[in-house]
Amino acid sequence: MKNNYKNKKDDLLKSEYDKEFRLEGRNSVIEALNNGRAIDKIFLKKGEIEGSLKVIAAKAAEKGIIVNEIDKAALERMSLSNNCQGVIAVCPAYEYCDIDDILANAKEKNEDPFVIILDEITDPHNLGAVIRTADACGANGVIIPKRRAVGLTAAAVKASAGAAEYVPVARVGNIASAIENLKKAGLWIACADMNGEDYFKADLKGPLAVVIGSEGKGVSRLVKEKCDFSLRVPMYGKISSLNASVAAAVIMYEAIKQRRS
Repeated sequence: MKNNYKNKKDDLLKSEYDKEFRLEGRNSVIEALNNGRAIDKIFLKKGEIEGSLKVIAAKAAEKGIIVNEIDKAALERMSLSNNCQGVIAVCPAYEYCDIDDILANAKEKNEDPFVIILDEITDPHNLGAVIRTADACGANGVIIPKRRAVGLTAAAVKASAGAAEYVPVARVGNIASAIENLKKAGLWIACADMNGEDYFKADLKGPLAVVIGSEGKGVSRLVKEKCDFSLRVPMYGKISSLNASVAAAVIMYEAIKQRRS
């Protein structure tokens, strides 16, 4: 009976989440306020408001955003990430961009496109960490699938530490088709795979998209077949693989090193 109740509660949370997007965590909310993101209201923990929470309250007041102070227990019940740091912002649903928007982002910056493609990443913390590194490396955008993968949930946005406000994210029905569209736009597609070439020996300059696979299965066979070449992150210890977001970060920084040298 308890499990059935929990499942119904989780389903209700998911359905409500589809109607509204919740930003959780101080960095995420501050970046949203700084970036002019639409926010319906902000919930702060009741009591003494200090530090960055005080900054959030002040910025919200400037923008005329409703701020409600509620007790810690109520705030925790609202939280979808289980670590909201005393603040939750309720926003209109997150708007994903199109692949054309990502390519336009590169064109506006007068640079070769650099895109990260995530194939069936299911951990929101991995997604958020990839977006955070993508922003640090100046990537033009991230592409994720609609099915069998995590979207921009509250936990993913929080893990991005605010970077989700700056990195365009496209959500597509089919990753293989997205790769074909990127090829038509002139991009080379690299696949992270243990049977590939050492990543630091590969040429990562020019228009490039890097595909990172899921935490357990890696890049799917069909997607792998669409890629132009594969990249391997060599492992010298006892463990045979890296966390998906760490592997992505290693390859992204090598690409930036080559592209800016």
